[in-house]
Amino acid sequence: MTLRPVLAADVDRLYRAHTDIANRGAYFPLGVRSEPDFRREHAETGLWQRESGTLLIVNGAGELLGHIEFFRPVNYWDAFELSYLLYDGSFAGRGHVTEAVRLLVDYLFATKKQHRIQLVIVPENGASRRIAEKCGFTLEGTVRGAFFNDGRSQDVVLYSLLRTDTRPWRAGA
Repeated sequence: MTLRPVLAADVDRLYRAHTDIANRGAYFPLGVRSEPDFRREHAETGLWQRESGTLLIVNGAGELLGHIEFFRPVNYWDAFELSYLLYDGSFAGRGHVTEAVRLLVDYLFATKKQHRIQLVIVPENGASRRIAEKCGFTLEGTVRGAFFNDGRSQDVVLYSLLRTDTRPWRAGA
């Protein structure tokens, strides 16, 4: 499994995945960007900037499995937040997102100054909570009513990993 930037040849497939609300499941935000805005941002930035970026999750056969992104959650925090989505349920449960999180965490801590990486997860999303735990993120608590999705305000749980925390996948390194 690898992570790679979004190429011009990927934009059609990525936009179709972005607008496939039925595939997002119960926990991924339902908002959709307009196609011209989406294409314009790719043309101008490649969906990659200093403080935000999107990488595609690709398996060894070259199949596009999903994407992972990072962004500044609040401009005054020394942090990045990660978000991820698999484009087909048949890819779930195989460790692809866990590996993508590990790769992006290592990249961000090696190349960016931010001291903290966080995951914001709907409490009922057991798969994402397991990913956070396997990747060494610490549960900090519940943020009440912070996430408006699917017609209602929802609580979320906040997980974090600090630059100084042990990364389980690097423990033997």
